[in-house]
Order: sequence, then structure tokens, then C-alpha cells
Amino acid sequence: MIAEPKRSLLDRRLVIVTGKGGTGKTSVAAALALGAARAGRRVLVVEVGPDEQIPSLLEPGAGPVGYSGRVVRPGLEVMRIEPFEALAEYLALQFGVRSLVDLVVKNTSFQQLLNAAPGWRELITLGKIWHLAQLESAPGQPRFDLIVVDAPATGHGVSFLEAPRVVVSAVRAGPLRKQTERVEQMIGDPEHTLVLPVALAEELPARETAQLIQRVHHEMGIAVDRVIVNAVMAPPFPNAPENLDECLERLDPELRFDSIPGPETLAACARYLIARHRLNLQYLSEIERATQLPIWALPHLPQGVGGPADLEQLSEALLSAATSGSTTPSPTHPNRDSQ
Repeated sequence: MIAEPKRSLLDRRLVIVTGKGGTGKTSVAAALALGAARAGRRVLVVEVGPDEQIPSLLEPGAGPVGYSGRVVRPGLEVMRIEPFEALAEYLALQFGVRSLVDLVVKNTSFQQLLNAAPGWRELITLGKIWHLAQLESAPGQPRFDLIVVDAPATGHGVSFLEAPRVVVSAVRAGPLRKQTERVEQMIGDPEHTLVLPVALAEELPARETAQLIQRVHHEMGIAVDRVIVNAVMAPPFPNAPENLDECLERLDPELRFDSIPGPETLAACARYLIARHRLNLQYLSEIERATQLPIWALPHLPQGVGGPADLEQLSEALLSAATSGSTTPSPTHPNRDSQ
């Protein structure tokens, strides 16, 4: 039996959520932030993609929060890091002339040149996250107890986390190296930072999650202590015989009911749901075996994640219900995360 993590997700200062596209990592990031804020933490959620998704999940109908960010709930702030804005802010701190910096950074030719340079977006984004982690509300008092980052999907997520190490190995001295070393130290500090992979109990997400953990945890040395498996189906018929589909098939095919399909159709539906649930369990075990990490199984929400009420269900499971891949996920939350 694989030992469960000794620390709560709320004990870290920085949690970086990543996973294959479509696994629901954005919803998991939002659910973690919501649960942390409800537990009394001062939380910042950072989006790094081109589009904002989390504000509308936490506050339906809300407008964009942008680079300056906004408090969307008590104790919970959301922002999106735009790399060029972060670069302008960094250069202004270095040179002290914001108007001149803005003139250069907003220049189309400069932006085209910079876009051809690999890794700069990842590095400046992580630099901004480092800066946010240093903010204080009072001397010795961090402004945020927890920063949750909705990181790029798996492939880009590895490049995102690897950028500081690449720069440190290439730049021998100077301010850039010193700042990058600080960022690398923050990411590599297991007491401070945790990478939280999100998967589905399906073949491709299971495979990509194992590869992600191999790269991030075993090769790069960044802390990963559990895997979130989203949208796990509960037993479809918890109080019925395991062979319910076979029982239905043995009924008279001519039998008809007033408002439901006949036995053959019911048997086919039961067979599909039972098979899907068993497949989920199979891949839960496969992910646990391949990663050698505990599995946190989140429930399947039939209507997807559309707002705070759905996030509350995920948050409860995320922060309190650890489920090993070798056991049946709790049926109390009957989720197919739409993201």
C-alpha cells in the first residue's frame, strides 16, 4: 500500500496545478483556491494562459480580472499574468523609467523579436510568481498564505517548470542569473512548492501523467506527493447485484413498462455504466502503479463544472477525501469536468 502524503495541500505556499488538456486542471485549481479561502487562508489564484477561465467559475458573470487582479471572494484574489506586462514591470524596477520601458516593450518589432526567443515567457511568468510570493501585508507577514497557479498543460507545463534550470545552466553571471536562481530555488523547495498533477482515469491521461512525474519529480527534483484523478465515476448501482445487466437480459424481452425502455435497452445501459466504472478503477490502479504516488479521486459531476456550487463539491473531495487507486471512490458525489 502506498503511503498517503503527510501534509495537507493547504500547508504549502505555492501549488502549481498541471495536467493533460481536458482533465479539468483549471477547475481543480479553482476548487483548491476556494477551499483554501473557506479554510481561512489568504489565497491568490494565478492564470498563465491566454484566456481567463477561473473568475467566471468563482464569480459567474464576472468580468476579466487582468494583470492587476481582483478579489472575487473574501480572502480569494485572481489574476492573469501577461508576459509582456510582467516584463515591463520587471524592467521598470531595474531601470526606474516606466514610460521608456513601456515604449520599448509595446513596440511591435521588439515583441516579434522576443517571441522568437524560447523560454522567456515561462521565465518572466515564474519571476512574477516569485515576486508575488515575496509580497508582505506587514513586516514578516506574507500577503498570501497560498498561491495556486493554473499552469500550462502537461507538455508545456514541463517546459514552464524547466525554464529556470535551463537559464541558470546557460547564463554564467549577472542580474538575470541571480534572479533566475531565486526562482529555481523557490520551485525546488519541497517545503514551499508542490506540483499537483491532474489526470483522468483513461489511457492517454494516465500515460502522460506518469511521464510528467518522471520528468518533474524524478529528473528535476520538484516535489510531487499525490496525483489528482478527476471525474471518477461512482458505482452506478451501489445497491444492486454486480451482474445487474445479466439479470435484466434474462427478463422477457417483450416485457414493457409505462415510462422506461424495455429490458434489452436497460441491460445495454447497465452494461455500459458498469464497464465504464470498472475501466475507471482499472486506470486508477494503473496510475498508482506507474507513479507510485497516492491517488486523490474527485467525483464525476454529470453536468460538468459551471460555478461555485460545483467547485464546492470538488473542493470537499480535494481537501478531505483521499482515495487510493485500489479502492472504490466515494459514491457520495455522483463529475465529468467539462474542462
